[in-house]
Amino acid sequence: MITYDPASVPHPQMHGILLSGVAPRPIAFVASRSPQGDVNLAPFSFFNAFASKPPVVAIGPAVSVRSGKVKDTWRNILDTGECTISAVTYGMLHQMNLAAAEYPHGTDEFVKAGLTKVPAETVGVPYVGESPFAMECRLIQNIELFREEGGNGNIMLLRVHRIHVKESVLTDGKIDPRKMDLVARMGYHWYARVTPEVCFELPQPGEKLGIGFDALPEPIRRSPILTGNDLGLLASVLELPARDPSFAEIGSNADSIEHELIASNPRGALDAALRTGDRSPWTLHRIARAFLGRGDLIGAWQTLYLAHPEIAP
Repeated sequence: MITYDPASVPHPQMHGILLSGVAPRPIAFVASRSPQGDVNLAPFSFFNAFASKPPVVAIGPAVSVRSGKVKDTWRNILDTGECTISAVTYGMLHQMNLAAAEYPHGTDEFVKAGLTKVPAETVGVPYVGESPFAMECRLIQNIELFREEGGNGNIMLLRVHRIHVKESVLTDGKIDPRKMDLVARMGYHWYARVTPEVCFELPQPGEKLGIGFDALPEPIRRSPILTGNDLGLLASVLELPARDPSFAEIGSNADSIEHELIASNPRGALDAALRTGDRSPWTLHRIARAFLGRGDLIGAWQTLYLAHPEIAP
């Protein structure tokens, strides 16, 4: 593993390293207005939410390293205390990229990017009409980061006073990430698109606690086949499942472990292993992994009990 000391790495290189590792990041399409009335629109990937009652988000507009110029967004919010933030979708990706260009001071990026201004209810700044999610915000505090060391960053804490959500992205009254089609920022010139295929649900543990890694039987914990992710799932049970002797009964005519694994059929692979007499621990660990891949935690545990009869409760 390569180790970096930020104090000895040139800023452009450190910027790329940091943003590649802290990723993907949501993008805030921030609209602001100068005291003279000029509207500005710019994307920021130094952005996230930090509280929900009251709602608080933060953006990190930085002073330009190349030119030393401050961002219009930063100056406008300091001067007026308000802004709007709109989510960026894949359908407005290139319009967002246009708005990111360094136009002369006073340029209206809504116009340059061909985006629609929607009047806000609580602040004097419009939000992006093409976005399915928008917030009206007021400044709580601006924090300058390490100016005494030449730092160029800022954190602007913003209180959210209104949230606007398009009904088209709702399922059963809740925002559905599969419908949002959001874009996220990665390192360098890389972006990511949140498509339905990459979305998945993972229930949080809540008050009931899993047994944890330390309670896994040693032959399982030290498996060369099972990954940390696999072990984490196995360790999420509230207690070791009881052994089911009927699980060792052959239920199909499957006779090829490999073919069944390729077909993502762990039960068939187990039947083939039992039929051919291949009950080696690592073969059964592979089959247990296949059960885990299908979300069958009990099937995985029962297969591991067959691999290690001595651990079965």
